[in-house]
Amino acid sequence: MVIRRYNPIAMLSSSVFTPFPRQQFYRCPFPIFTQSLQPFPSLLSSTLPRHFTLSFYSNTAQTSTADTPDELHHQPSNSKQSPLKPGLYLVGTPIGNLEDITLRALRVLKSADVILSEDTRHSGKLLHYYNIKTPLLSYHKFNESQRAQVVLRKLQDGEIVALISDAGTPCISDPGMELAKLCADKNIPVVPIPGPSAVVTALSASGLPTNEFSFVGFLPKHNSSRKERLILSANESATQIFFIPPHKLSQFLEEAAAIFGESRQCVMAREMTKVHEEFWRGTIDKAKEAFLAHQPKGEITFLIEGKTTSTDEGPSESQLENELRELIAEGHSLSMAVKLVASGKLMKRKAIYSLALRKFGGQLESEDD
Repeated sequence: MVIRRYNPIAMLSSSVFTPFPRQQFYRCPFPIFTQSLQPFPSLLSSTLPRHFTLSFYSNTAQTSTADTPDELHHQPSNSKQSPLKPGLYLVGTPIGNLEDITLRALRVLKSADVILSEDTRHSGKLLHYYNIKTPLLSYHKFNESQRAQVVLRKLQDGEIVALISDAGTPCISDPGMELAKLCADKNIPVVPIPGPSAVVTALSASGLPTNEFSFVGFLPKHNSSRKERLILSANESATQIFFIPPHKLSQFLEEAAAIFGESRQCVMAREMTKVHEEFWRGTIDKAKEAFLAHQPKGEITFLIEGKTTSTDEGPSESQLENELRELIAEGHSLSMAVKLVASGKLMKRKAIYSLALRKFGGQLESEDD
């Protein structure tokens, strides 16, 4: 033990306090209370300070190179960590809050030879926050096909390549699916590094059924394809999850109200894990009232409850005819119109197809002529 800071303590007898050579022992500050000095009444006299700062040196073997006790305490054990093997690592990154990243993800990003990034400027903020110096290489939907062969050569040369998106898990409504498929075909390891996902984050806090759900992602831009996808979703019993750009929310709500019905429950989740995180809950009709007047900002994940099972009788022939006529007028083929109308209904597709042929078969033949 070595006494530090207060000169009066240095006057104590060396037979009581024998200092050890500093260079042979590991230093670790340790708090001392005045009760421990009770055997030495002279220390507690009024002429000396009642509180002391002491430093102890232990001869216990230490191999840590940490500079501070805090760094020592938080230093993860490397006993079970082995060097990364060459391959493509799909690394999940935060969807908003930079603290939402795993220790394993950080280790992979630091160990990789190169990081493929959807937006290097955006990803650079994350790497700077965690002091990661690995070089970035842009990889997005506009250069995905050109970059694929370059990345493939790096992987075949034994490099470690990490792929990240702007937010969340790569390949899920983000670039990377084709690269992962290419690597799998070439027997190159594809290693998932789990992390945040807007889909699961929104679903878990939505209050809608989580036992079954369908992730639709971004809807098609073409009107007929988008309506076709919404019709299929409206007839599913599972919770439906969409990614909606803020400037397209009004259009989405109008179409969803017409296809799902205005009374269907829905949840609008935006800016998740960020300062202005918001979960709005209500019917599609109420959502129209809330958001048609003003456009919310930030990334939007929109959830709609699944269709409830009904014991009512099937739709009437006139209802089916009207649905078929509308879809055919939009350019759908007779078979696709039948498929869309039959989806989610208790009637057999064969019966609806017979109705379609009876009502519209002659019309389509005349158009072909």
